Amino acid sequence: MTFAYAKLVPELLVSDLEASLRFWGGLCGFAVAYDRPEDGFAYLHRDGVQVMLEEAFRPGRRWITGKLERPFGRGINLQIELPAIAPLLAALQAASWPLYLAPEEKWYRAGERESGVRQFIVQDPDGYLLRFQESLGMRPA
Repeated sequence: MTFAYAKLVPELLVSDLEASLRFWGGLCGFAVAYDRPEDGFAYLHRDGVQVMLEEAFRPGRRWITGKLERPFGRGINLQIELPAIAPLLAALQAASWPLYLAPEEKWYRAGERESGVRQFIVQDPDGYLLRFQESLGMRPA
């Protein structure tokens, strides 16, 4: 593996690692940097984005602090910037995977400027909200 580890990498608890890998890898284009199948764990990366997946209901060390029920990750969405979102949208459409938020262009004020993105939101198999976006650049506010 020849990439630098990010300083913040979310680790998502999942109910079925293989189903999550089909979504994250097969549909969303993430590659497995390394995994520990015996622990139900995989470290994924794509275009500088990194995420860890761990099967939640295995024996051993547990990170569950309360009742875990779907949808997981309530109250959070993960912003994932890609060079282009069109290929991912095409893959999701081909798989008949539903979108949580249809593609949109949005400008967000950032100080004296606005940052533009083209984005959409999709839920992974456990209900985590993933907000994929591509940059439209900056403009005066």
